Amino acid sequence: MAAGAKRVEQLDRVVIRFAGDSGDGMQLTGDRFTSETAQLGNDISTLPNFPAEIRAPAGTLPGVSSFQVHFADYDILTPGDAPNVLVAMNPAALKANLSDLPPGADLIVNTDEFTKRNLAKVGYATSPLEDGSLDGYAVHPVALTSMTVGALSDHGVSKKDAERAKNMFALGLVCWMYSRPYESTLRFLERKFAKRPDLVAANKAAFQAGWNFGETTEDFAVRYEIKPAKMHPGTYRNITGNQALALGLVAAGVRSKLPVFLGAYPITPASDILHELSKHKRFGITTMQAEDEIAAIGAALGAAYGGALGVTTTSGPGVALKGETISLAIALELPLVIVDVQRAGPSTGMPTKTEQADLNMALYGRHGEAPLAVIAPKSPSDCFHAAIEAARIALTYRTPVILLSDNYVANGSEPWLLPSPSELPDLTVPFTTAPNSEDGRFLPYLRDPETMARPWAIPGTPGLEHRIGGLEKADKTGDISYDPANHEFMVRTRAARIEAIEVPDIDVEDADENARVLVLGWGSTYGPIGAACRALRQRGLPIAQAHLRHLAPLPANLGEVLKAYEKVIIPEMNLGQLAHVIRAKYLVDAVPFNQISGLPFTAATLESMLEDVVKNG
Repeated sequence: MAAGAKRVEQLDRVVIRFAGDSGDGMQLTGDRFTSETAQLGNDISTLPNFPAEIRAPAGTLPGVSSFQVHFADYDILTPGDAPNVLVAMNPAALKANLSDLPPGADLIVNTDEFTKRNLAKVGYATSPLEDGSLDGYAVHPVALTSMTVGALSDHGVSKKDAERAKNMFALGLVCWMYSRPYESTLRFLERKFAKRPDLVAANKAAFQAGWNFGETTEDFAVRYEIKPAKMHPGTYRNITGNQALALGLVAAGVRSKLPVFLGAYPITPASDILHELSKHKRFGITTMQAEDEIAAIGAALGAAYGGALGVTTTSGPGVALKGETISLAIALELPLVIVDVQRAGPSTGMPTKTEQADLNMALYGRHGEAPLAVIAPKSPSDCFHAAIEAARIALTYRTPVILLSDNYVANGSEPWLLPSPSELPDLTVPFTTAPNSEDGRFLPYLRDPETMARPWAIPGTPGLEHRIGGLEKADKTGDISYDPANHEFMVRTRAARIEAIEVPDIDVEDADENARVLVLGWGSTYGPIGAACRALRQRGLPIAQAHLRHLAPLPANLGEVLKAYEKVIIPEMNLGQLAHVIRAKYLVDAVPFNQISGLPFTAATLESMLEDVVKNG
């Protein structure tokens, strides 16, 4: 696979999208290309996009699966708005993605799949490869399927297995086009098909055939190179948001010196956290796949009562089912981390698409006055630090914490700078081991004067017997109480404990004293907002950006920051939930900009909208 003599051009960034049937291996292909690109040192951001059905009807638009990867020699914030290269494995993949392709983009098409039957499935009366409709693109017709089958004719695999390897042929071709390394992909294939040496050899051969095709065909006259990005020194790995969140929980357990217990019921797109955590038993991690969502959080709360860091993971429908137990955790004042990887709702909705529409449920979705802490990561790698912060708040203040991730950051990936263990906060908390009153009694609701947290006593500790349950507790003693004054006192105290949580002030990024417009975001909108604001500043338009990690309680200086600007714009993937909170709490005329398509904002969409606001008010 040595490089040939073809002309090599330098580029600073490229966006590639692999698209095909859900059974064509596009997620695997994109993941392998991303891994090779990460090893080369480029900055990366990815966007997987796949149907909810395990196997949607082959060759149809609902069955199209895609994986987009954006890589560059500089810091990037999003997976890219539009692909420079589209690899379309069939007519459905072409039709579903062609509208995103800018003029002049490279279009690699698997011609073997452009049969009359497949064209008819997606409404093509004539083949777009022959009717001139693709004249505005650099079309590269490649018989991917038949060339793969031909390359594997001497490898003793069935025709069906040979055809399945066509994604490796496509990967080899694109790796050649963009001068990607390939050694780790070959090692990956050896691990993946370790029990089938014939498939190892076949997939390696398909990959090499694709590479060699790029090297020898006259259709690809140019190869491209993208130099490594300038990044902070250190050790990096490519990581998805769900992986980072799981590792953050592992780190939280180590830094708190507590066992971590995860109670979870599988649900898209949170299941990978359960899968990842189950690999780390040696760090004191216990995972339980429960029979339902209610059992999962009940077990996690029981573990918290027993002295563990209790965690439960789910998506929006699961949070609805967990609501009663979350309220119980608030009444018991026990530490519990609830991870909500948001997806498009309501009900089952679009389970593989992204949304930010669970904010209201996180803030208010419980019976009674039941406040808790809410935080949200801004990127895949930030999920690691958000998980540690959720654990810090839960353990320090004895409260449930909802961590609002979403499908965009959960399944997207980017380079992650591995932190030194010494950089991580000390999360150790003391258990109460002796009576805490002057008369020798244990008072389970006698609070810490700084954090307002009640004691955490492990069941079975001699002399610390106490009552738990959902009925209202008397102040200090924890006895059941129906006293009206006590109930009001306890309700206000629980709320004050949440408001007393210490969170960092919000910073205005790249503050410009001439900026009159502030863009406020939360969660996964950080990337597209940042990219749009960066583009406007480069064009000389002053604009300010601030991003919220802590949504309850909000940063103490937020009101002051908001009132320093003439206009506040809040882009959200919902119908304006944060905007409603900001308007009500701070009496600021925050203007929502909303999208509920199941897809993240593009930077171009936000840039156009914000340019109009900056110029015209």
